Amino acid sequence: MHMSTGIKFFLTRIVRYEFWPFWLFYLPMYFYGLYLALRAGSFTYFTAANPGMKYGGAFDMLKFDILTRINPDYTPRGIRIPHDSSTYDLRALITAAGLDFPMVVKPDIGERGKGVELVVDLHGLQAYLAAQKGNIILQEYISYPMELGVLYYKYPDGSAEEVTSVVIRDFLKVRGDGKRTLRSLMKENIRVQLNRKYLHRKYQDRLDEIIPEGEEILLEPIGNHNRGTCFLDGNQLINDQMLSVFSGIASDIPGFDYGRFDIKVKDLEDLYRGKGISILELNGVNSEPAHIYDPDYRLLQAYRDITRHMKIIYRISRMNHKEGIPYASFSMFTVDLKNHLYPRQRKKTLS
Repeated sequence: MHMSTGIKFFLTRIVRYEFWPFWLFYLPMYFYGLYLALRAGSFTYFTAANPGMKYGGAFDMLKFDILTRINPDYTPRGIRIPHDSSTYDLRALITAAGLDFPMVVKPDIGERGKGVELVVDLHGLQAYLAAQKGNIILQEYISYPMELGVLYYKYPDGSAEEVTSVVIRDFLKVRGDGKRTLRSLMKENIRVQLNRKYLHRKYQDRLDEIIPEGEEILLEPIGNHNRGTCFLDGNQLINDQMLSVFSGIASDIPGFDYGRFDIKVKDLEDLYRGKGISILELNGVNSEPAHIYDPDYRLLQAYRDITRHMKIIYRISRMNHKEGIPYASFSMFTVDLKNHLYPRQRKKTLS
């Protein structure tokens, strides 16, 4: 019996943990986190892992502030603006910053790719800002073909450093066969179906267009898992050259010991030479070893890798704490976490 597309996608979401809700996938890890907290004597032990980031980078980080701490040779041009900037202000700000369309826009405070968009003109930027609260980052769009997430750590006492995870981001796209419409091609892709309403609205003028054979359409230029990007295990790319590059970058960032660099680069040669690397974001202890979301990765492998990284964060935090870095107040942490999960309107002024 032929299985309907809807049933097939439903079963796929059950079987493949990459599509599970975050809380469900991480449920077993909460118990290991509790064990580490009891060993450390603090439920907020991880907040000492990156002294230069609020709560170690667990949440509520100001992305723009973190980017300004990185050597500007490695970061795209960008500015931070209030969401209610006027049209006149926008034009002046964009020109003064040396920016041009298209550009990437994102909330200054955000997680897991929420609110990240590519805008192609002033009208699109205005529409985006009208739907936002808080401060927004306008960032130069980097068109390099390779986007990677590189997870790096160093022990504060200098005893070890390592690149532990590389994820290759395979952007959401479809390939034409000269027979089917874009709508039909999109219907067969589970990653499209997870964002079907958004993508149908985005491509409403092309849905009934027959796509020529071999033509590839990039549906989503933003490399986030919840936007349909497929995460592939890139750990085979790790070598001493890569470690040397990111060790050098990290050494110039004050208060940073653990996190993931989300980067774009032209090719592997440039990556290993440390040339032409563009760091889009730097995340702290909330960084996942995102290679675990490769469709061919196994659940027990994923939990093993997450456990290893949780242990690394624990060790870094303990080392920093012994050197006088305090753990965050549990009461303040829980209040801020509640406000983060259930946000009220954020301040409209720049921090």
